[in-house]
Amino acid sequence: MSKRTIDYYTNIGLIVAQRTKSNYRMYSEEVLSDLRFIEECKTMHIPLDEIKRKLELRSNTVMHTRDVERQIDAVTQQIKQLHNEIAVLLPLINRLDEEQKDDLSKKLNTEGNTLIKSLVSLTS
Repeated sequence: MSKRTIDYYTNIGLIVAQRTKSNYRMYSEEVLSDLRFIEECKTMHIPLDEIKRKLELRSNTVMHTRDVERQIDAVTQQIKQLHNEIAVLLPLINRLDEEQKDDLSKKLNTEGNTLIKSLVSLTS
């Protein structure tokens, strides 16, 4: 992650930096965890305003029913989006020969491989 990205996240309030006496920024372990979370959300194409809301929920010690309902709605929407993306992937995987599937498998992490195997079994 670039310095510019971290500056941007700080400016829009996604993360908070503490300042040293010489005005250097210091980031806590919690902020580093938030940065990892932000990157995970970005890989799922979640908009920054939604990421900000999720970060607020993570740090909120008191949950309200409304917050839980919103989170459930957001997850439900993500599941629908993933189903649509899988529907696009299935025909593409069907067109791959075994060697191409093996090459793809080598490039993916464990979760990706599990997903591809599941999709292949659905198409077989």
